[in-house]
Amino acid sequence: MEHNDHKDFSVGVVGGGQLAKMLAIEGEKLGVNVFVQTGSDTDPAVLNAFGAVLSDTNDIDGTRKLASQSNCVTFENEWLDIEALSLLEDTGISFVPSLSSIMPLVNKLSQRILLNKLNIPVPKWTSLSSFKSKELILPSKWKFPIMAKSSMGGYDGKGTRVLNDYNDLSTLLKTVNNSDWYIEEWVDYKQELSIVVSRDKKGQVRLFPLSETFQSHQICDWVLTPADVSQQVTSFANNIAMSLVRELNYVGVLAVEFFYGDSGLLVNEIAPRTHNSAHLTIEACKSNQFEHQIAIAAELEIENPDLLAPGAMMVNLLGIKEEEYSISSRLKDLNEIDGLNIHWYNKDKNVIGRKLGHVTKLLNISNKQDCRKMAFDIKNQIRTIWPFQA
Repeated sequence: MEHNDHKDFSVGVVGGGQLAKMLAIEGEKLGVNVFVQTGSDTDPAVLNAFGAVLSDTNDIDGTRKLASQSNCVTFENEWLDIEALSLLEDTGISFVPSLSSIMPLVNKLSQRILLNKLNIPVPKWTSLSSFKSKELILPSKWKFPIMAKSSMGGYDGKGTRVLNDYNDLSTLLKTVNNSDWYIEEWVDYKQELSIVVSRDKKGQVRLFPLSETFQSHQICDWVLTPADVSQQVTSFANNIAMSLVRELNYVGVLAVEFFYGDSGLLVNEIAPRTHNSAHLTIEACKSNQFEHQIAIAAELEIENPDLLAPGAMMVNLLGIKEEEYSISSRLKDLNEIDGLNIHWYNKDKNVIGRKLGHVTKLLNISNKQDCRKMAFDIKNQIRTIWPFQA
């Protein structure tokens, strides 16, 4: 891999959480200065960044200052004020990905419109604002329960509601901004899948392994890769991811989340950034998602993200009640598990349900079923030490 050893290239990251932290760590390895824009000097990324602009991530003046120290600017998450950022782009500031390629993805409604336009399968949906009359009627062949989702800012189960009847629908209509919400038909899926893809400035696309994600209370509990699905499903997921980045002329790392079951493979959501489901790539692949984002921004060569073992797993460590069993004791006990890699984000507060870290482990068993059984056993072992508390 070609390294930029003179540290004459700088990447600015809008954000200071764990994703920005891991981007900064990879920047250091690649010889790229990573500056972050974040609200507090105790935020996770500040410790690893080359420098920090201490301002709210939505503060455009802060982003302007970040850009003055950087060759280009990238983002930790998609909650962006595209209109305000466009004024900076007009002054010559370079964003990776470009604002035009992110624009259809910052809003889940515009994601659905894009996916429909590209004939990519999604759950049947309709905007909440389509219910204009007093007489509430579901679209043809729909039945309760249905899922309601906010088009902006939802993550880890936030911004979603299950509607069990017309009373729930009526209440939602009265309590939210209807133009910001949509409803979708209930999907009885068997698996949740996720794929991360990167595309560089030359147009080369690289695919990370398709993974299976396991959710609890609509928060990712743990991840197993590669997903236990047929080659046809994997190929379809790969084609969808490649189609999206090419259609959008997208440069950088992007994740696509899927439902898979009797209705086939359906796109649930797109995240225009590095993603929780691919944290395991740090240990499991020849190159990882954070390395890709920094290398692509700095126009460095990068290896394909081939798996280094037959399988790999990642378990999220969420904030937890300490009681007699302290966090430091739990981390010490996790460290006793052979081959476990602990990533601790150094967040300033232990809040129940907040992502505080994750652990990964390579699975060196080539038989898919035995590998899967091993993963479940290790997950259960980890959860006896660090239970999942949403």
